[in-house]
Amino acid sequence: MPDQPNPEGSQNARVGSRIGLFIPCFIDAFYPEVGIATLHLLERLGCPVDYPFDQTCCSQPMVNAGGHAESAATQQLFVDNFSDYEVIVAPSGSCVHQVRDNLTAIEQTPAVQHVRNNTYELVEYLHDVLKIDAFPWAHFPYRVGYHDSCNTLRNLGHGKPSELNGTDFSKPRALLEKVAGIKLVTPERPDECCGFGGTFSVTEPEVSSRMGRDKVADHQRAGADYIVSADSSCLMHQAGCASRSGIPMRFLHIAQILNGSVP
Repeated sequence: MPDQPNPEGSQNARVGSRIGLFIPCFIDAFYPEVGIATLHLLERLGCPVDYPFDQTCCSQPMVNAGGHAESAATQQLFVDNFSDYEVIVAPSGSCVHQVRDNLTAIEQTPAVQHVRNNTYELVEYLHDVLKIDAFPWAHFPYRVGYHDSCNTLRNLGHGKPSELNGTDFSKPRALLEKVAGIKLVTPERPDECCGFGGTFSVTEPEVSSRMGRDKVADHQRAGADYIVSADSSCLMHQAGCASRSGIPMRFLHIAQILNGSVP
């Protein structure tokens, strides 16, 4: 697939930069294997990685719920943890979008601007900055349906949304195509929202769950054995919908496949 020009600001990062690894709170609590796979993958690729132990949340849940001013202390703690790193990398598009575009409840000091301008989601860091062309340790002989979360697709530029004209491209699919044995399958509505939407799934549970069931069924019709995404929150929602619908679908974060940490 054709590459897309790097997003604004991506030239700030350099190969060999010291990385501060941000593991979002829900990954830390529910999917620690995703954080471990992300760390191991970056280390396999020769990246110097640190994990600040005082990190907590990026403030996204509070901001999404309308508590923007109340998120100031959480935002400042994030900056305090990561401002000394040349690059911050996270395996979550929605959290990266929060840091880049919504970390505005605090004074915009040079440290805050540095963090906002140098935080990268894992896929874009591998594709745009490191420009990885092989994952020789990875082998995944299954049919995979890729789920583009709304944030990664439309806010981070992972691919071309269907509502826009232009050349099709997909950064995560371009990376997955480099994995031996994998077969990518495409649902009928590849960039339709799965219904999670953070607090949307709480305030509109009936609509959210119906959207999730529709999304999983679309991938099932395409013949997917696994649904893979760069956002564990979307995968968590879809896994619950699949379980309640009796659909035997499996779910993985893209870091786990690229790291070769699954059979």
